[in-house]
Amino acid sequence: MQGGTVFHFVTNGIHAALQSAHEAANGKDVRLGGGVATIQQYARAGLIDEMHIAICPVLLGSGENLFCGLDLVRLGYERTEHAATPNATHIVLRTARPRP
Repeated sequence: MQGGTVFHFVTNGIHAALQSAHEAANGKDVRLGGGVATIQQYARAGLIDEMHIAICPVLLGSGENLFCGLDLVRLGYERTEHAATPNATHIVLRTARPRP
């Protein structure tokens, strides 16, 4: 893609996808993209170090609940930053557990 963005499609699970992403990143940060189900899978597996959640005061309908079924405290997450602006509230959650 223009700007050097490369997409790799992996069909053999989240661990394989993350390994491929780490190899492609060559030491740089890896960011997770996807919908609620994807984020929940990685969070439950303990594979997300930090989440930046932007909450906008706009009602979009029923949608999907990002935190449904996730016990973020049990998974080791804590709120480390928050900032409210007129357009959004930003919350950063980090896990204190060491990475494998």
